Amino acid sequence: MRPPVPAALLAPMALAVTAVLSLTACQKPGNGQGAGGGMPPAQVGVIKAAPADVAVDYEYVGQVAGSREVEVRARVNGIVEQRLFAEGQPVKAGQPLYRLDAATYKAQQAAAEAALAQAQARVKQAERDVARLKPLVESQSASQRDLDNALSAQDIARADVKAAEARIAETRINVGYTDIRAPISGIAGRALKVEGALASAGGDSLLTTIAQVDPVYVNFGIGEAEYLRLKREQAEGKLRIPAGGYQVQLLTSDGAPLKSAGRIDFQDYRADGVTGSFAMRANVANGNRELSPGQFVRVRLSGALRPQAMTVPQRAVMDSAQGKFVYVVSPGEKGGTVALPRPVQVGEWVHLSTGPDQNGWVIRDGLKPGDEVIVDGTARIFFPGAPVVAAPLGAASAPAAGQPAAAH
Repeated sequence: MRPPVPAALLAPMALAVTAVLSLTACQKPGNGQGAGGGMPPAQVGVIKAAPADVAVDYEYVGQVAGSREVEVRARVNGIVEQRLFAEGQPVKAGQPLYRLDAATYKAQQAAAEAALAQAQARVKQAERDVARLKPLVESQSASQRDLDNALSAQDIARADVKAAEARIAETRINVGYTDIRAPISGIAGRALKVEGALASAGGDSLLTTIAQVDPVYVNFGIGEAEYLRLKREQAEGKLRIPAGGYQVQLLTSDGAPLKSAGRIDFQDYRADGVTGSFAMRANVANGNRELSPGQFVRVRLSGALRPQAMTVPQRAVMDSAQGKFVYVVSPGEKGGTVALPRPVQVGEWVHLSTGPDQNGWVIRDGLKPGDEVIVDGTARIFFPGAPVVAAPLGAASAPAAGQPAAAH
């Protein structure tokens, strides 16, 4: 004896039986359906493919960097006495950032000044010796050799003066280096030395960093294959670049547009050996400081034009195991019209200025002018070659089954 059917399954089974009976009734002749008692033709909305000039944009991932980024380091050894800036705040070029203990360097300056005074005294003494010996040599009361020695001593004393002056200049520079100043205007980074720490003149003693953030650089890359394809299409006339270069518009990582805009100011002549991409850089104004170094953004390059390109709404393009395709309206073998798949090669996403659809595909290959591409009703096409009744996209509803279709 079979187990009883659970009550929870009785209702779905009853609905399934009802659906089968209804489908059988629909297939009986004389019920007003399509020819031969089958399903009626699907009502679809179409557009006629026509070439037109279309603007195209290209989008890449970029990273913001300061247009100038410097590392602030000590030029002399010393103990940090004061930090004179606020971390993360703007600083001006020449503004003091740190002050080091200058006592040792001031003492060296004083010693150099004393050495200069001694050298100057020796010069005066040598000059007096020369002045005294000259008349004695003329009267032959002193030898010429004594005068020559006096003149040499005078020259040496004068050279000592110059050496002492150079030493004073060096000590003054070292004293000045105890006040560490901002080399550029920008935003100060984190303070890496605090009061009491030793700042060394070597390369290992980083004090802070400063980044100039107006303007900023946005670094991004274009893959080698795409880079070469764009160059080839420009040469063939399939793509036109604006005379002044691409316009650069930035978007946040979630697609929100930013006010900052700029121009490309650098394009590397070689591909990166690791990533295989060509490095690009945009110079972007950042007066409102909405961009920060290290931030990731989307870089949109606009201004390019594809002359006489074929476009269709994005929703008209579908995927299959063999690639992308669209349905086009074609004459049926037994009269009427049917939907046949047409393989296509797509290009960029573009903004369509006409029609109800705003987002479109550039079709590189697969369509010719005059093809009627199905946009609305593709979900009602259950198999290639299905009968359809076509109406222009956006027009009133297509004619009902059994009524004459408008000529197209």
